[in-house]
Amino acid sequence: MNSAARRIGRTLALVLPVVLVLSGTLAVTRVPWATTATDSQMLTASAGKASTKANPVAPQEALRKRLLVELQEKDPGVALTDLQKATTKHPSLARHCASIARDLGRAAVAKYGAAHRAQAYSRPVCDTSFATGVAGAQ
Repeated sequence: MNSAARRIGRTLALVLPVVLVLSGTLAVTRVPWATTATDSQMLTASAGKASTKANPVAPQEALRKRLLVELQEKDPGVALTDLQKATTKHPSLARHCASIARDLGRAAVAKYGAAHRAQAYSRPVCDTSFATGVAGAQ
């Protein structure tokens, strides 16, 4: 029973995005609000260049930004716990862990105004990078 449910879930996870993309693409190929003499205008994906380029954000930068916001909203302990969870879940982020933890240390000093208050939240995440960031911000 469990394997059947898992198989159905995997199938839906693969098929559903394709169906949604195709239905969305088909829904916008005709635009009746176009100001031409014809009733509608056909658009194609290669009709022109995009007006803006998407700037993809690297996963480690997105994590860094999210954790810095979380540090400001909550406390450094929560952000460090989430950093540890993220590096455990996505091992590719482990090589960026030290720099993110240092940035969290600097931000903690900036938030609390004193290194000893920020250091109280220190955890053994990414060796001693948080403590290094706290010490460097003094």
